[in-house]
Amino acid sequence: MADADGLADHWPDYFPFEEPYENQADAIESAIQAGRANGYLAMEGPCGTGKTMAALAAGAVLVRHGTYERMVVVTPVKQQLQQFVADLRAMNAGREEPLRGVSLVGKRDLCPYGREGVFPDDVGTHDRCEDLRESTARLVESEGGDGEAVATAAVGGADADDAWWDPQLASNLAKHARPDAPGQRSLGEDALSTAGATSPYRREQPTAPESMVEGDPPLYCPFEADWYARNRGSPVDFAAGDRGVLTPEEYLPAAVERGTCPHRVMGVLLEAADVVIGNYNHLFDPDSRPLLASILDEDTFVVVDEAHRLEERVRDLLSDRVGRATLKRARNDCATLLTRARQSRDHRAQVDELLASREVPLAAVERARDFYDDVLEWLDDRVATYLDSEFGRAWRAGETGALPDRQVEVPLRDPAAVETDDLTEWAEAAGYTGDLWRSLSTVGAAVEEVIDELGLARTPVCAAVGVVVGRWWERDHASYLREIELDYSPADEHGVEEPWQAQYTAGLVLFECMPGETLREIFDGLGGGVLMSATLEPLDVFAEVAGLSALRSGGRPVVERSYGLSFPPENRASWLVDATPFTARNRGDPDENADPETWNRTRDEYAHALRTLARSPGNVLLAMPNYREARWAGEYLADVVEKPVLVDESSSNEATEQLKRRFFDGEGKVLVTSTRGTLTEGVDYDGDKLHCCGVVGVPLVNIGSPRVRAVRRAYADAFGADRAFEYALTVPAVRRARQAIGRVVRGPGEVGVRALVGRRYAPGERHSVHTYLSPAEREEFLRLTPEFLSGKLAEFWDEHGRPFG
Repeated sequence: MADADGLADHWPDYFPFEEPYENQADAIESAIQAGRANGYLAMEGPCGTGKTMAALAAGAVLVRHGTYERMVVVTPVKQQLQQFVADLRAMNAGREEPLRGVSLVGKRDLCPYGREGVFPDDVGTHDRCEDLRESTARLVESEGGDGEAVATAAVGGADADDAWWDPQLASNLAKHARPDAPGQRSLGEDALSTAGATSPYRREQPTAPESMVEGDPPLYCPFEADWYARNRGSPVDFAAGDRGVLTPEEYLPAAVERGTCPHRVMGVLLEAADVVIGNYNHLFDPDSRPLLASILDEDTFVVVDEAHRLEERVRDLLSDRVGRATLKRARNDCATLLTRARQSRDHRAQVDELLASREVPLAAVERARDFYDDVLEWLDDRVATYLDSEFGRAWRAGETGALPDRQVEVPLRDPAAVETDDLTEWAEAAGYTGDLWRSLSTVGAAVEEVIDELGLARTPVCAAVGVVVGRWWERDHASYLREIELDYSPADEHGVEEPWQAQYTAGLVLFECMPGETLREIFDGLGGGVLMSATLEPLDVFAEVAGLSALRSGGRPVVERSYGLSFPPENRASWLVDATPFTARNRGDPDENADPETWNRTRDEYAHALRTLARSPGNVLLAMPNYREARWAGEYLADVVEKPVLVDESSSNEATEQLKRRFFDGEGKVLVTSTRGTLTEGVDYDGDKLHCCGVVGVPLVNIGSPRVRAVRRAYADAFGADRAFEYALTVPAVRRARQAIGRVVRGPGEVGVRALVGRRYAPGERHSVHTYLSPAEREEFLRLTPEFLSGKLAEFWDEHGRPFG
């Protein structure tokens, strides 16, 4: 791709270091050229390629030289978000005109009242904020003001001619919440404080002055009112950030001190920024995306970090779940309004009138109530029938041990076929037609508005539930799997309606099998960008599933680059250990093969390899196909190696963090985990934290899972039956393995061993996954049999002055 205007020559002006890493200059120039042509660069580069700085430098050139107005960066990893902030600040150091940057967080992290527990316990921060915003907007609505801001806005702010609000009214409303307001206590007493900053307002939520309203004064948000007083501008500018880059650590306390909503401040700043740094939700989640909607267009250059996670993460974001408890609340919302209407003729007339103004008859509310009531009954029956058929009837007598202590999927159609689901079929037979399903969002919105207007003491959910239920009806049966999800969450058996509820919480799930089409639409709506990761190979497969191939077919350029490790090759040993494939059939059940005296030949072969790798000096990470196998390996190794052996399991984030700290602290240890767990990617084992990693087997997900079968079926339609297993299962599994071995050797001075254990990693074998490694890995990883592993390890560590054994 030619660079006719020489744009790629400008990147050294933005590069903050003396020399780029090997391949880094090529990555920058490739990104610039792709972006200049309104295309995309798909880039694989392991740790040390300098991907973060490469993407930022390329984006800086494109933004500063007029190809784009801004750059949006998204990453699913908090540590990487912090790295983008640090690199952007390094780029801005000493610049007369630094790139204006802002990093994003969610509303719950920014709401002063929510952060300090001022809201009632049974009310979510997001819902309460939305309610307060609506009531504040009604209170400040203009009645003839001149529209001129009465408070300072350093960034942004609407034109006075466009203001439908009265800034002076908004300012008065904000002042009413101050401790020194008429009738209030002296300044500073019981002021709301958060993030180390004290606001100008009282701690309790204020109600509007009686002079501004008729009837009962509503609650409002003074932080929101102050935003209107500034004509929806921010009192915080980019100078408040370190080298022009603002993070919540700067704009949250600054906004609180000035009495303006920190979330609104963030929204103003992102529209004025050159670089916006957020997480995947901000770009791909339909609920979070509206925050960035005003800047997601052809003038935006996007950087998608950790792009190997796109399928999995976006599939989760696009899937819908509505829990049984939420369905019950939606039913009760409708019932509340119906009860109100039955209390008297006047109440009936009042409810009818309010609903009629929204073009919803009371009969529609009653029909919605009946529908939700019947769905709940159907759901309970369907769950009970499934549990009986799969696990027997002992659970009905309270024997919860008869049910599995894990999540259970109840598919509502054959995942391998395109057919109508059981719930939809039941609804049609019961007379609940598509018109009813499609109306539920409208009916729900009307019910919520009327409940709010009448001041009924509820936090309704029926509008949101109606939207999800409408999607259930409308969306196709090829790309979406409908099922009941039973989340394992033990509860007090005396507080449940059905015995199984002591074990599970149930929900209806509309599972998105094919995120590629949505990804294509999102990327097509942007100007261009970079999608990058340490593990994108095979790049042609990634381009297919991420929607890039469809963009290419439509005329958008797509460039692919794959780089190898740039660190000294003598500092690492990389082996393919040619052992019998570690498949479920070959290895058998771990509980039935726990005794070294009686376990099968495959177990014995892998026990030898694991024992050898565990003896490697320093910290050793051993990644097994799942947590059951990790437990087997950990129990065996604890008896045969002298190091402490730590065994990871599926647990809370806090427990995982504690385990990680134990691993890093002190002398060398062995940590055994699942390759599909949280310790094998997104964790930085830099410095002296890890010296050897062995990945055992190919970590395929449960291929019998209904969701996995549905994804294979959808992928067969999209990419061909012969590629479905490869695209849906094999490639993601190998990327997991590659992520794990990528934890070793994170810098030019680090030394370590990487081992992929299992014959399927070797070339030319049956079901080999060798071609799914990167070109550099296929060249570098050497094949050896388990009996030579000990000698090779001893030789490698002897060369680096560390004893083995």
